[in-house]
Amino acid sequence: MARPRRSDDTRQLLVEEGAAGFLANGYHGTGIKQVLDAVGVPKGSFYNYFDSKETFGQAVIDHHSLCIQRNLAATLGPAPDPITGLKAFFGRQMDEFIESEYTGGCLIANLGAELEGSEVLRESLSVAFRIWRDGVAEALREAQELGTVRADIDAVELADLLIESWEGAVIRMKIDRTLEPLHKCLRRLLDDYFRP
Repeated sequence: MARPRRSDDTRQLLVEEGAAGFLANGYHGTGIKQVLDAVGVPKGSFYNYFDSKETFGQAVIDHHSLCIQRNLAATLGPAPDPITGLKAFFGRQMDEFIESEYTGGCLIANLGAELEGSEVLRESLSVAFRIWRDGVAEALREAQELGTVRADIDAVELADLLIESWEGAVIRMKIDRTLEPLHKCLRRLLDDYFRP
């Protein structure tokens, strides 16, 4: 018997619901049935879209990575300079944290802490992180060329420092239910340490 025709829209809805579930409950705490029920897809249809929960997890990570890339491009493109664009990018994340009442955090960091046992998902997370880091590094490199960011440290190293510090600040934000750690992170790095 032939498999039913897949719908790209349904697959996308499953991925988006999976991302929300993973943020709220983690990978292991999110059941495939709850994702399918939320989207209104029969349980047996999951395998029309994904080979396993692990390939579903990869699709969610890829989706999240694309969202980061789109958001970074959307804030850097119209910005008058790269630093203003980066601040707008992180500002959008802060707006999302407020909307979610300081829950969830960053999908990449959350899953990275949870999925040590899956080499496939660890590699997907590593790729997603590198893509994010490279986008931030490109903005910092442009700022170095403009003379607004110190040039004695490679832009990739500065991008790693910024994102790693941001991720730590996100954890603190979730604990204290305040954006202050995030504001402090950006102030100390973009407005101070990164300056020439």
